[in-house]
Amino acid sequence: MSALPLVPEPLDVCERAPAHVRAISPYQPGKPITELARDLGMDEKAIVKLASNENPMGLSPKARTAIEAAIPDLGRYPDQFSLVRAIAERTGVPPAGVVLGNGSNDLLEMVAAVFLSAGRSSVYAQHAFAVYPLATLARGATGIVVPAKDYGHDLDAMRAAIRGDTTVVFVANPNNPTGTFLDADALARFLAAVPAHVAVVLDEAYNEYLPPSRRIESTAWLARHPNLVVTRTFSKAYGLAGLRVGYALCHASVADLLHRVRQPFNVNNIALAAAEAALGDDAFVAASREVNDRGMAQVTEGLRALGLEWIPSCGNFVAVRIPRQDGAAPRAGAVYQAMLRQGVIVRPVAGYEMPDYLRVTIGLPGENARFLAALRAAL
Repeated sequence: MSALPLVPEPLDVCERAPAHVRAISPYQPGKPITELARDLGMDEKAIVKLASNENPMGLSPKARTAIEAAIPDLGRYPDQFSLVRAIAERTGVPPAGVVLGNGSNDLLEMVAAVFLSAGRSSVYAQHAFAVYPLATLARGATGIVVPAKDYGHDLDAMRAAIRGDTTVVFVANPNNPTGTFLDADALARFLAAVPAHVAVVLDEAYNEYLPPSRRIESTAWLARHPNLVVTRTFSKAYGLAGLRVGYALCHASVADLLHRVRQPFNVNNIALAAAEAALGDDAFVAASREVNDRGMAQVTEGLRALGLEWIPSCGNFVAVRIPRQDGAAPRAGAVYQAMLRQGVIVRPVAGYEMPDYLRVTIGLPGENARFLAALRAAL
């Protein structure tokens, strides 16, 4: 009698996932207030969260009114037409070049889905937004990390890093988590130097926190550079982080490809209504920027009084350096934990290759004062 064939042991279902997916480290958001309250038995109202670059003023009154008005229509699927038209009128980009996303993070994933795959590569800067490598690796592509220059983008080095298999370059302006900013001339030269077959994603999530005199009319470059994709969000200055609305501005041919991978109805009715109302609430955005400017001065003056260094920021956050003691190991993590015990949540950024830094969101005056007091005690 012949021997029975050997039957291989059944594999764990997770082992059947592609290796490039199993190698990804999931995105780590800032610790939620509710989690800290559970962990340490604290009252949620006594906790200050300055970890996720949220607008401390919340949402605009116009957005709140629009949300209430949208509730009766929640039984119907969303219609994006009205918000797309409003964004087109606001930016001067034709509606065919506007793509909505579940936050601008969703748009970054769409770009990666369209242009990246195994055998291709993307280029991004050291200390840049964590989603760039995540979106790249999730498609089996290779991420090319270009060393930072003064904690910001080295555009010359990024141009030199583009290979024959590179299909996407990610540029954050202002950059998160460092807050660095690239001026219009530098970006224009970079766009002119990048091959036309390489998509350039200009991530402008913090654009509204810039003073009007420093904002770049990046959409004007779309006519000359069909490979440019500008992404923006309603999560920051517009105060709609919990509703997840973002948008991309690009050439119509690129938008057509993004729509092919976009999830149907990816932005819900309440988010659409709130975003359209927020887009027209210039007074709220101006007030948010003013609160941020005053808060930035309050926080940096407090850091100076503590003898600490920070990276000058053009966003609604600042990265502060926690000095080591006698050349010992980094202690930013220990300071972070000590601040948690005081009910103040900031963001450690060791995962961004910045083990000596903590990133703090600019809050309201009382929140900023709580942060500075907790930091002083933790140090």
